[in-house]
Amino acid sequence: MITRRKFITGSAAAIASAAFVTEIFSIPQQNRLKDFGFISGIISKELKGDWKAVLRMAASFGYTEIETGGYLGESAESYLAFLNEIGIKPIAGGINFTATDEELMKSFDLISKLGMKIAVTYWPWYTGGPFGLDECKRSAERLNTLGKKCHDNGLSFCWHNHDKEFIPMEKGLPFDYLMANTDSNIVKCELDIYWVAKGGADPLSVLKMYGGRYIILHIKDMAPGEGKDFECPGSGIIDFRPIFREAYSQGIQHYMVERDNVPDGIACLKSASEYLKSLTF
Repeated sequence: MITRRKFITGSAAAIASAAFVTEIFSIPQQNRLKDFGFISGIISKELKGDWKAVLRMAASFGYTEIETGGYLGESAESYLAFLNEIGIKPIAGGINFTATDEELMKSFDLISKLGMKIAVTYWPWYTGGPFGLDECKRSAERLNTLGKKCHDNGLSFCWHNHDKEFIPMEKGLPFDYLMANTDSNIVKCELDIYWVAKGGADPLSVLKMYGGRYIILHIKDMAPGEGKDFECPGSGIIDFRPIFREAYSQGIQHYMVERDNVPDGIACLKSASEYLKSLTF
């Protein structure tokens, strides 16, 4: 027979056990990147040789995505077949900011043949900067035009930032102007973490401020010192953990390794992949 004492004791134990389980499952889980890629330019020198061997090596490092401006080999179709074979998926291709309609259609055709769904313009400006209000107005109008053309052709569209978007102009920042004066439904941003930091802004704050506007993150690190030079991800001073945590919460799916002026692209891809595979956030 269950006495009142046994009932109370058993109930207390059950409540304590349930609280313990609840506490365990309420602890934030450590996330890792399931997929990450690279922009082909990081190994442009190496791809001039045995490009198939180079891309197989990248796949062996754990890369599953590539951002590329064209194809290698006989045709876009054969190149895509090879990438599928080694487990690397083409994600995004570039379009020229000032391209004619005819040139854009050729770019759209190539992007589609490679199975990609995202078009990127890497320099969304008519001049070299620094940028003022008039230049921002012209660029915003063009970005809206490109966004609509991409949308009408079944593609998502985004523009890539550099540091000059974070140099103050007459009023505010060029980056904020472009984000505020472009259609959020058809004009997205490929956020380059390094260039945000190089421009003096905080990448995490920029991510949070415009949640939902980012499709791809360019993962590039910064070397210590006044020069703030380029560095391979994981070898510099940028703390990617809170950035990835925020990006993950926003549902950003594409993380592309990049490093300008890289002396050894393969070595950079290898070290970056080891860092990204081990990183929890």
